[in-house]
Amino acid sequence: MFYIKLVYSNFLYLLLSLTIFTLMLIGLLIVSQHIFLEPYIIAHVQQGTEFGFILIILLSALSALIIPMNIYRINILKKSKGKISGSLFSSFVGSIAGACSCGPIGFAAISTFGSVGATAFSFLTNFELPIRIGAIILLVFTYFTTIKSLKIECNIVK
Repeated sequence: MFYIKLVYSNFLYLLLSLTIFTLMLIGLLIVSQHIFLEPYIIAHVQQGTEFGFILIILLSALSALIIPMNIYRINILKKSKGKISGSLFSSFVGSIAGACSCGPIGFAAISTFGSVGATAFSFLTNFELPIRIGAIILLVFTYFTTIKSLKIECNIVK
C-alpha cells in the first residue's frame, strides 16, 4: 500500500491513471456492445453478460493501476543502471488481450482474411471470457512484479 501512495502522491500519475481507466472502460464497453452511440448514446447490459461487464471494469481498473506504476518505475530506473524487466510490456499485453476478443474486432479480422481468417480467428468469440480472465491474471502478476521491483531495484525505504 505504501508504494501505491508513493506513486499516486504525484498528481500527474493520478491524472494518468484516471485517464487510462476512463478511456479503456469506455472503449471496451463500446467494442463489447454495452454502449451504443447511434441514434443516441445508450448504455445497456444484457442479461447473461454481467460477468463480462465486471471483467471489463476489472481490466480497466487494473490497467489504470499498473501502467502509471510502471511509468514511475521507469522514471526512477532511468537514473540508475538497473535493468527494466518486461512488466510494462505485460501491462500492455494484458490490456490489449482483454480488448482483442470483442465481437466487432473479431468480425473485422474475419472479413479481412476470408474463410482462412474465419477459421483462425473463430476463437475470439468463443473464448472471449477466458481471454479476459487470462488478461486479468497477467495484470495481477504484473502488479506483484512491479511492487517487488519497486522494493528491490529502486531501493525505496519506507
